[in-house]
Amino acid sequence: MFDVTRRAAPFLLAAALAISGAATAAAQVVFHRGNDGDPETLDAHKTSTVTEAHLLRDLSEGLVIHSMKGEVVPGVAESWTMSPDGKTYLFKLRSTAKWSNGDPVTASDFVFSLRRMVNPETGAKYANILYPILNAEKINKAAADTKLDDLGVKAIDERTLELKLERPTPYLLELLTHQSGLPVHPASVAKFGKDFVKPENWVSNGAYVLKEFVPNSHIRLDKNKAFHDAANVKIDTVIYYPSSDLAAAARRFQAGELHLTTDIPADQIKQLREKLGDQVKVGPYLGTYFLIINSAKKPFDDVRVRRALSLVIDREFIADEIWSGTMLPAYGVIPPNIGNYGERAEADFKNASPLDREDEAKKLLAAAGFGPGVPLKVQLRYNTTDNNRRTMIAIAEQWKAIGVETSFINTDGKTHFAFLRDGGDFDVARYGWIGDYSDPQNFLFLFQSDNTGFNSGKYDNPTFDKLMKTAADEVDLVKRAAILREADAILAADVPWIPILYYSTKNLVSPKLVGFEQNLRGAIPTRFLSLKP
Repeated sequence: MFDVTRRAAPFLLAAALAISGAATAAAQVVFHRGNDGDPETLDAHKTSTVTEAHLLRDLSEGLVIHSMKGEVVPGVAESWTMSPDGKTYLFKLRSTAKWSNGDPVTASDFVFSLRRMVNPETGAKYANILYPILNAEKINKAAADTKLDDLGVKAIDERTLELKLERPTPYLLELLTHQSGLPVHPASVAKFGKDFVKPENWVSNGAYVLKEFVPNSHIRLDKNKAFHDAANVKIDTVIYYPSSDLAAAARRFQAGELHLTTDIPADQIKQLREKLGDQVKVGPYLGTYFLIINSAKKPFDDVRVRRALSLVIDREFIADEIWSGTMLPAYGVIPPNIGNYGERAEADFKNASPLDREDEAKKLLAAAGFGPGVPLKVQLRYNTTDNNRRTMIAIAEQWKAIGVETSFINTDGKTHFAFLRDGGDFDVARYGWIGDYSDPQNFLFLFQSDNTGFNSGKYDNPTFDKLMKTAADEVDLVKRAAILREADAILAADVPWIPILYYSTKNLVSPKLVGFEQNLRGAIPTRFLSLKP
């Protein structure tokens, strides 16, 4: 999903303290947590960012969920079985699962929700993540011979959901932890339409219900008393604050106003470690930070130009000096620790000297028609944070060495990613992708020509597309990995992206917060946490 690191928004503390004070007076346990920014929406079927994922883990529960360790564990489904051919799953729903208004959570709710997700009228950017489900792709692409009822989901009875697949899908369970598989309350959608996400209309099946959403200030969630595991939910109220000003968030953490942050200002890591010790948490994360190139636009449709821009970026400098060693240099699309894979494809110049790389870049630009008197001009878009700004300035300085003239456009994260998703025109843009499931397909599918939701750079390579289709039909995991490696190698050579860094999770965690564990998925469900007095 999109990394929205981390949109600029005022932190309206007065309102927050008023809420906190009222809660304290009522002896409520209140958890104050920073978030990457404000969500674009809380409609699970229209979301796509990490910001929204954090909130939806508290508000909704899928068939399966991530534990605090990032492991797949039962959610609404208490158990499941798979057919011998790997193409049919039966999920048995727990009898105690309820919506916050008291309605039972049924298999029909999941049928409704999965159909809504792939319905082209919904306009879900993430619909293609569910293409492993039988007929999902045909339905989403409005094929003439299909209808919603043809989707491979069926309510056998109120507590039994059948899921039929196009083909065996080794990552299916982890895929179902994603917000695209979350249920929405059918009656609320029918009654309120798009306004079902407003606090006054919200009906939740998760550990918390939505009580307040004040843009640029806070989002308040209260414990859902109808939740099947409510007895083990220790925190009564969780308040999310849009905290893109990382330095301000760090100050508020130190002042005791936040129990948790989702990022740390890179230039303060050393000082914060010296002052806070093990309250500073840095760990591996399944994600890549990169620049996406509009490869359908001249002169960026020329692979020589794209390669030249990639060659001269000093990733080690950016990782060490800009990000204080909290991120790793990236030379490939797919991050380390990915499942169902082997050796990852990386740029062939990874071990070349900086001077050799600069010389090659100049020659490539000259061959493409650029040089003294004819500079390559690049407009670089990014979402505003201190870390991003410093990274983009460093890249522009490195490009300057080969005669590139860079101008900048920076906006808040919500605006930036909406612009890219909606097909806006650009030259080069900052981008980030956090794995939705631990499989190379989840990174490579971004480059498929028919992935209009996320292929913002309009990359189009028929050979790549064919390999991805072949891999999707391959049942043998070893053979499948080899096919995906071929596709990965094409990306390394074509440079539709410029990988810059591999992500890490970076949190400030209060000693009062109990149960927190870093994990590759970046999952921090409030229901598994508690607070010391």
